[in-house]
Amino acid sequence: MKAAFENVDQYIAMQTEAVKPLLVSIRKTIKETAPEAEESISYQMPAYKLNGPLVYFAAYKNHIGFYPTGSGIKAFQKEIESYKNSKGAVQFPLNQPIPHHLIRKMVLYKVDENLNRIKK
Repeated sequence: MKAAFENVDQYIAMQTEAVKPLLVSIRKTIKETAPEAEESISYQMPAYKLNGPLVYFAAYKNHIGFYPTGSGIKAFQKEIESYKNSKGAVQFPLNQPIPHHLIRKMVLYKVDENLNRIKK
């Protein structure tokens, strides 16, 4: 049975030593890009919300799963074509540098999308 994480610090602490710095850096990128976003655990992974879901991420054996929801994937289809991806997720392999510039762009896209949805 998987552990129930209460917060992102606890989630990161429960990961392998090799993965922890990657998760910390992804978290930092998200928080710097959307400082007003609410951080929580949802679906047993770190989650960020601002007027709705922004992004989620999770550690796996060989990759970091990054979940900018379906609209975030669709908007960046060209930029993620070199990564394994699906309708709602992209996988960043652990043996490659984390694309923080892409994470930043996806977070900004989701912030803009959520704020524009509220205005309508």
